[in-house]
Amino acid sequence: MVPGVEGYLPDNGFDAALAQAIEARLPDAERWRIPGMDQHGIRMQILSLTANGVQAEPDRAKAVAMARRANDFLTEHFIRKHPARFAGFAAVALQDPKEAANEMERAVTTLGFKGVLVNGFTSASADIGEYYDLPKFLSFWERASDLGVPVYLHPRGTLPSQKRIYDGHGELLGPAWAFGVETATHALRLITAGLFDRFPKLTMILGHLGEGLVPMIWRTQNRFNYASFGKKLRKPLARYLPDHFYITTSGNFHTPALKNVIEEMGVDRVMFSVDYPYETNDQALRWFDSCPIGDEAREKIGWTNAERLFKLDPAPAS
Repeated sequence: MVPGVEGYLPDNGFDAALAQAIEARLPDAERWRIPGMDQHGIRMQILSLTANGVQAEPDRAKAVAMARRANDFLTEHFIRKHPARFAGFAAVALQDPKEAANEMERAVTTLGFKGVLVNGFTSASADIGEYYDLPKFLSFWERASDLGVPVYLHPRGTLPSQKRIYDGHGELLGPAWAFGVETATHALRLITAGLFDRFPKLTMILGHLGEGLVPMIWRTQNRFNYASFGKKLRKPLARYLPDHFYITTSGNFHTPALKNVIEEMGVDRVMFSVDYPYETNDQALRWFDSCPIGDEAREKIGWTNAERLFKLDPAPAS
């Protein structure tokens, strides 16, 4: 693990052997990660600090130092050693929005990172999480818009106050269900708060084929039409998805769901991702390579959409 960031992994209920294997592979480049990429034809990974990461630390100063340490670790141990194989999403400490904006800018302009990833809400205390539609975070969003880099909104663990609905059903906590519900709701909060009306160039990424948000957006809009509670937006809710979001396949290898996302978002807004090491390259690639979406869509999702968004070098001719 990144030195000083131990103990911030979510409790996913994994058995001890699986948890140990995941923790061993997270900071690894040469032993498992690159050989696995080569075996399955993965040219590049864009890496980030795993959940819950910096967002779980309620102490502002500790969180700021942790984010900087994580970004330096990723640069030193992955990107500089293997620049053709790895790029990075910056970790930031939104416990201090100004420092988060500064660290994002350092990571992008000095370290060459391709964007920033936040692991859900930020802990203000052990029991209180802050969502990024609050006015205090506007300076961070403004900087992200000015830098022209995407912000990946990734899940994290559930707050104690939110766990009552899962009492007796630990199998629904974490990535099986709770992660997606939490993250989709967070994305909707950003949309209905008018964030993208305020920053029309802002771009975000959602994983896991959109955290369940895409197939539900029509109903959300339909009810919003009748009960917006005074919220006024410049566009229909569904329009904000293809205008401001990219969706990745990470950890959701289901063809009907992918086709739904393509239909709603357009194929140019979808990118392939594995969610390694929580998911396996083998499962992801067997699914994607045989997915009946056509060669043009497969090329866009598999590389060229990411090439355009992250300003990557073009893939070599096959």
